Amino acid sequence: MDLAVHDFGGDGPPILLLHGLMGRARTWSPVARWLAAHGHVLAPDARGHGRSPARGPWTVEAMAADAGRVLPGPGVVVGHSMGGLHGIALAAARPDLVRALVVEDMGVDFVGHDAGAARAWFAALPQPFPSLDAVRRCFGHPRPEFGDYMAQCVQRRADGFHLLASVEHTTAIAAEWARRDFWAELDAVRCPVLLIEAAESVAPPGQMAEMARRLPDARHVRIPGTGHLVHAADPGAYRAVVEEFLRRPRRPPPAPSPAPPGAAR
Repeated sequence: MDLAVHDFGGDGPPILLLHGLMGRARTWSPVARWLAAHGHVLAPDARGHGRSPARGPWTVEAMAADAGRVLPGPGVVVGHSMGGLHGIALAAARPDLVRALVVEDMGVDFVGHDAGAARAWFAALPQPFPSLDAVRRCFGHPRPEFGDYMAQCVQRRADGFHLLASVEHTTAIAAEWARRDFWAELDAVRCPVLLIEAAESVAPPGQMAEMARRLPDARHVRIPGTGHLVHAADPGAYRAVVEEFLRRPRRPPPAPSPAPPGAAR
């Protein structure tokens, strides 16, 4: 699938930004401005989000593969929430492509969570919204930064403002997380990983710390006073930990395994 991709500029190795559920690439703009000093920053709209086509399957594997097709070569992947999970899956499947990974406030095991409750919450959203201020009020309590974020994730139509991502598609994406875990994908990640956890995290308690323990090269940071959008709740602290991580020396990506004798080429 060809995704809509926002090119934020910058020179050097690629840095791929992956947004969260219901988000879009442009929400990364404040982060991309300083990340452009570290490389060439690209951010796709995930399938069914922003300006990208809305076609299934709505699976982690399919959406991670979409992201992999955007990377022009080995680079760093930075993912928030859903984007963090897709970054884990991409790093597991393509160790030659992901040299380092930042996961912002996302777990790998939500099995048993009530997907029906999430579906009911999405369906109850009062669309269309009469104004952008109404969008901010709906999503911004008790975290105003989330209201500002979601005000970027709507489009104006004749009858008001509508979310760019449909309830049908977002609930299908979230429902997969309630059915299966992604520990196997995490265990296959071999690149350096920075795990950034919000003080008010969506991840089950202790899970991001356990994720760090299972990875061969990981740092886990919990940032006080933040909600799920850590990069918006405390931009300075988020930037400091990410830039310190990016300054670490990187191992070259592994070479592709040679084909066994007699294998088709």
